Amino acid sequence: MNNMSMPRAGKPINRATDIDRFVGQRIRERRIMMGLSQQQMADMIGVTYQQAHKYERGINRISAGRLFEIAQVLNVPVSFFFDGLEGDAGDDMGQRQRMCLELARNFSQISNERHQEALSQLARALASQS
Repeated sequence: MNNMSMPRAGKPINRATDIDRFVGQRIRERRIMMGLSQQQMADMIGVTYQQAHKYERGINRISAGRLFEIAQVLNVPVSFFFDGLEGDAGDDMGQRQRMCLELARNFSQISNERHQEALSQLARALASQS
C-alpha cells in the first residue's frame, strides 16, 4: 500500500498541506504589515515572484533554510510563522484581520510623526468609546 494515502498518527493526510498554507498566510500577513510587495520580498530572498506567491499560498513547501531567510527579511523569529498553529487557522483571513493589516501598512507609510501620533490618538479615543 502507498504511504501517501495512509494517515499518520490519526491526523488527516492533508495536515502538512494545512501547515504549509498556515505558514504561507503568516508570511503574507507580515509582508503586508511591513508594506512590502510580493515582488520586493521575492527579490530580497532571491526567488521569483511566482515562487514567493506559491510560498504564500502554501502551494510550494518552504525549506528550513529559506524560512530562516524569510524570517530575517521580515524581521521576525522563525517561530512567528507557527504562532497560533494549534488554534483556529482558517484558510482565509477574516475581513477584520485584513483591515488591521491594511491599517498597519498604511500607518507605516505615513512619514509625518505628528500625523502618526494624531491617528494613534484617534484610534485610542474611538476604542475607548466602544
